[in-house]
Amino acid sequence: LEQNTFQPSKMSHRKFEAPRHGNLGFLPRKRTKHHRGHIRTFPVDDAAKEPHLTAFMGYKAGMSHIARTVDKLGSKLHKKEVVEAVTIIETPPMYVVGVVGYVETPKGLRSLNTVWAQHLSEQARRRFYKRWVAGGKAKAFTRYAKKYESEEGKKELESEYERMIKLCQRIRVIAHTDIKSIAQLRQKKADIMEIQVNGGSVADKVAFARSLLEKQVAFSDIFSKDECVDILGASRGGGNEGVTTRWGTTRLPRKTHRGLRKVACIGSWHPSRLSYTVARSGQNGYHHRTELNKKIYRIGKKGEENDASTSTDLTEKSITPMGGFPHYGVIKNDWVMIKGGVIGPKKRVITFRKNLRPNTSIAAREEITLSFIDTASKFGHGRFQSAAEKSRYMGPTKHSQ
Repeated sequence: LEQNTFQPSKMSHRKFEAPRHGNLGFLPRKRTKHHRGHIRTFPVDDAAKEPHLTAFMGYKAGMSHIARTVDKLGSKLHKKEVVEAVTIIETPPMYVVGVVGYVETPKGLRSLNTVWAQHLSEQARRRFYKRWVAGGKAKAFTRYAKKYESEEGKKELESEYERMIKLCQRIRVIAHTDIKSIAQLRQKKADIMEIQVNGGSVADKVAFARSLLEKQVAFSDIFSKDECVDILGASRGGGNEGVTTRWGTTRLPRKTHRGLRKVACIGSWHPSRLSYTVARSGQNGYHHRTELNKKIYRIGKKGEENDASTSTDLTEKSITPMGGFPHYGVIKNDWVMIKGGVIGPKKRVITFRKNLRPNTSIAAREEITLSFIDTASKFGHGRFQSAAEKSRYMGPTKHSQ
């Protein structure tokens, strides 16, 4: 007797194998809720160290390039000069205005209490209003500040600090940027964030945080030259884009009906629904991103003369290029130079964080010595590094007389 042999139907197959287009690790590709860089994870605490802050904020000014001699044993570039792109970020001092205590629970961190400073500047109080009330009619924190004036209020605040020391495992400070010192931003509302205090016992952390209340904290107090930092921020917005730009899919042949910058097949008949892995058009840009281990090449101070000069380039010049940074202007505060590009457009608020995964490679440990910093005009093919150099070359002109 003949046996009926069951032959399963063959599934269809693709004609050419290829890796997928685009990364699914960053879904959903939508506009971020966090305009400033939102720190989800702070570095691991080490009680053996002194109490210190772990984050800071600044504002992206623009880019330039530098020349330096590589000090990297074993590399073909060792003792050779290279030119690298750098980003300049303006970092005016931040003000500490509060202390928050957190309790570790099985479901994560829970805030126990918050103690605010007695005096909050107008730029900080504006952050708590959707529509600012002018003429001194804004009443935020006026009643709270009176606690510092009475004995009963002082006892209440002291008991809050004691609760933190007794019950909390994490201590963070609330700090805001000095937004009014950067006039070109046309923003009066300070950017505010929580910064975790690492190092020492909980009592040491609380004492350290209390000592910072209503005081300025500079970028150089937290980070140092040649250190690697993590940078967080929102990328440049690109609006609505198609699949070819958004996901990098291949264009279809020229004669394709109804357009060629498309995905030819967005899924099989069954399952009769669209998979999340299929490239679709939509929002491109203004996504929250974190970049690890960006190296600090130089930290500049406010009022420092010739802060763009080096040991081999003695030209008297400041970090601001001739004509100012395009779409930003002149740097008048502290600043930091970061290797490579940084996320976001000019004027975007950038968050710095102590590195989460310390990099111990030779490149990370290299001590950077700059031989040249370019300060020529960024509006065109800049020829001159400073106004003085240009006047010496051009001689007397009609406008200079």
